[in-house]
Amino acid sequence: MDNTAADTLIRTHLDFLRRHAPFDRMEADALRFLGERLATAFYPAESEILMPGDGAPNFFYIVYRGKVQARQTGGVAVTEYSTLTLGPGEGFPIGAISAGRPSTNGYLAVEDSYCFQLPAADFLKLQELSPSFQLFCTRYIASLLNQSREQLQVQFSQRAAEQQTMTTPLSGLISKSPVAVAPGLATRAALERMVEAGVGCLAVAGDDGKPVGVLTQSDILKRIVLPGFDLTRPIADVMTAPPHTLKANASAYDAALEMATHGVRHILVVDAEDTLKGVISERDLFALQRIGLRQIRSGIESAADVQALQRASRDIRQLALNLLAQGIGAEQLTQFISALNDALTRRIIELNLDRHDLYGVEYAWLAFGSEGRHEQTLSTDQDNGIIYVLPEWADKEPLKLRLLEFARDVNNDLAACGFPLCEGNIMASNPDLCLTFDEWREKFGSWIREPHPEALLNATIFFDYRVLYGDEKLAHTLRHWLLSMTGGTPAFLKAMAANALDVSPPLGKIRDFVTDDDPRHPGTIDLKKFGARLFVDAARVLSLRAGVEATSTAQRLRQAGSRIGMPAEELSAMADGFHFIQLLRLRHQHLDTDHGSSGDNRVKPDDLNELDRRILKEAFRQARKIQLRLKLDYQI
Repeated sequence: MDNTAADTLIRTHLDFLRRHAPFDRMEADALRFLGERLATAFYPAESEILMPGDGAPNFFYIVYRGKVQARQTGGVAVTEYSTLTLGPGEGFPIGAISAGRPSTNGYLAVEDSYCFQLPAADFLKLQELSPSFQLFCTRYIASLLNQSREQLQVQFSQRAAEQQTMTTPLSGLISKSPVAVAPGLATRAALERMVEAGVGCLAVAGDDGKPVGVLTQSDILKRIVLPGFDLTRPIADVMTAPPHTLKANASAYDAALEMATHGVRHILVVDAEDTLKGVISERDLFALQRIGLRQIRSGIESAADVQALQRASRDIRQLALNLLAQGIGAEQLTQFISALNDALTRRIIELNLDRHDLYGVEYAWLAFGSEGRHEQTLSTDQDNGIIYVLPEWADKEPLKLRLLEFARDVNNDLAACGFPLCEGNIMASNPDLCLTFDEWREKFGSWIREPHPEALLNATIFFDYRVLYGDEKLAHTLRHWLLSMTGGTPAFLKAMAANALDVSPPLGKIRDFVTDDDPRHPGTIDLKKFGARLFVDAARVLSLRAGVEATSTAQRLRQAGSRIGMPAEELSAMADGFHFIQLLRLRHQHLDTDHGSSGDNRVKPDDLNELDRRILKEAFRQARKIQLRLKLDYQI
């Protein structure tokens, strides 16, 4: 081949490599070294590329065109646990060629495929030349995650900038429907409506929905109370008219200027037809400023009512966006969200204790599920309960009724702050979840002794508990008993392991992903059900087996995995896979939905960029590996 043809071929190789991680970030000299040493090989459909029996690999392969299937061989059957499809830009076998050992997988061409071949000696030399490639080979999924987080950081920074500047349109600041009355309504009735709605500004609108006036809290004293205004007269006689209005597409800056110019604290927002759409207050404009952790905590701790906590709840969501913009990881972010939600819940409990006499009662408010694991995302409902000790001086039924009334008020206040009531009634106001220490122990024990499907489902929810308020010793004692009970009941652990294997990672044998065929959600994957849950359920089994008290999935993996002898790098890759799925969930709930909406857990793989698709596939592969561990350990 002449030099011109060789250079053209190398340029073709380099153009391809630059489109795929980790080669897109490889140092120029190292990339040139790689491009000059690649050879191209063709593999017909269903042909073998590399098998364990071939010995230590002679080449590192990069898929150029087509698809290659990796299959575990030997004692493990070819099942959904042991296959993986590789596409263009993906390489193999990294571990085997780095260690100079035979591959544990067999690699076959799914269709007519072309692969680049890099001699093993050049592969090792490339690691010396390129620190980025060396990092990629030693921490494959972690290095991909770093790139993805940088991409997300750019996206979130743009979104955050839009939401935190005074250029934000007023339509984006309206958080609820306006409270409006007719101009002919009696002033007393109008004031009652104002108190009932808990608002500081009452709009007055005609039959056509167009605002004609406004009455604020500051007007009441000087216009109604001090002059002794006749409350039977219509509100039109005392309102401010005409009101200050701005179009919905006006900016926050326009509203601030209007307020400063005219000395008002509220602006009525109207649409193109001048119909009332909402009310913007000074407080709404203050919320545009960068929200800090200390500010939110201070606001929660000083909150005197639920309305103040509602504002804090919105601030928590805004902080989550800010932290994503800074590139914070999913584990830290969900811990931040959980910590602030914990503080908010505790304040709601404290406010309700002022109205409920529980003095002298030894109790604790428990969080279950994702909140119990410190893994709350931005779209979550309530899962809580109460554990208490019956005092010698108290009758059980009256005390339980008091606790249930207290719990009902707390649940309703949490709902008002953006945590919907649980449709499954997993709430402290449910009599079945407001139990004494002995009753909880009996309930847990019955599930362990007789692990039928409903018992296993309950265990996946209620065993992930922690205390948010009250006596932590009660929960700690219960946890110590629980771990001793499960550790001594192998049949229960095997049943839990089998339950954890009910759902498989949505990896296709031919296609990259298996998506939902439900016509309501075509082409999507539920990342909670088919992603996060796989790690959560497996980590729970490992922690119960190893006697680990931690409830978060990542901590369970690290601590339990270490105790049972799983390699640290394997545990790290599994935790990275779980965190990427959590990050995608957070991104979809916060970036890919309108600001203020709750979002969901479904993503379309086809809408992801190539890097995120690749990491998602690797994350699912890590879920498959941890499931395979359970399958082998419990012979399922």
